[in-house]
Amino acid sequence: MDEIKLKSFAKVNIGLKVINKRKDGFHNIHTLFQEVDFHDVLLLKKMHSGCTFSSNVKWLRNDESNLCVRAWRYILRNYDIDGVLIQLQKNIPPGSGLGGGSSNAATVLKGLSALYDLNLSKEDLCSIGSLLGADVPFFINGGCQIGNGIGDRLSSLDNFLKGTYLLVIPKIQIDTKWAYKKFNLFLESSAEVINFADFIEKDNVLFEFFENDFEKIIVPAYPEIGLIKNALLKEGAFFSSLSGSGSTVFGVFDDDAKAISAKSVLMSSYQTFIAHPIIK
Repeated sequence: MDEIKLKSFAKVNIGLKVINKRKDGFHNIHTLFQEVDFHDVLLLKKMHSGCTFSSNVKWLRNDESNLCVRAWRYILRNYDIDGVLIQLQKNIPPGSGLGGGSSNAATVLKGLSALYDLNLSKEDLCSIGSLLGADVPFFINGGCQIGNGIGDRLSSLDNFLKGTYLLVIPKIQIDTKWAYKKFNLFLESSAEVINFADFIEKDNVLFEFFENDFEKIIVPAYPEIGLIKNALLKEGAFFSSLSGSGSTVFGVFDDDAKAISAKSVLMSSYQTFIAHPIIK
């Protein structure tokens, strides 16, 4: 095999609780990740040496700031591989809370393992991925998972969160560091301990018990986020929330027809994408 083409999927957070601030400056969280089929596309080709990266966006460079390049360098240091040409078709916007950069890194790790016949286990890939970013290990396995710690302590769920997802992305980029810093004002040592897995039954998800803590600070700072959430509910979504600490608001609908109808209302003002949960 000399080249491989892979889809690099997005995720949404169905609920996100910020538990406390750690001594290392990061925060412990509790969240439910759901992978969805909105995706970037990555093409990896073998080269004799080096890493050549190209993309359809100008803000990604061929250097250490690029998680795709960093993923290749981690593999290069530890395994017998040569170079790689990476071509990325970027569809997932930055700062959207959909995990695009982390997904790209995870996809490059999996792609290099396949391209160079490394046969790395998922445990090995997750170990490397955790060095690149807290969300990268989630994308190694994908599907529906509970995330604890900084989001890197994962447990898979047999369920997936059924429905048609309408992703609405305003022209707002929310800085993750700012969001966590602002949220520190809400943290209490006696924060309620919850388990989102308890809200998922065999054929039913108790969505009314899920919430994203970041809405407490992001909606007041960016009222447009709240307006989008209300619009999705008005158009028939049975659940709507912010994803992660980013700007994407998603609504979950009973079927494609209802999601497409809502999309027709919102698409003139925002980027909108129909997506479906990925089943593992």
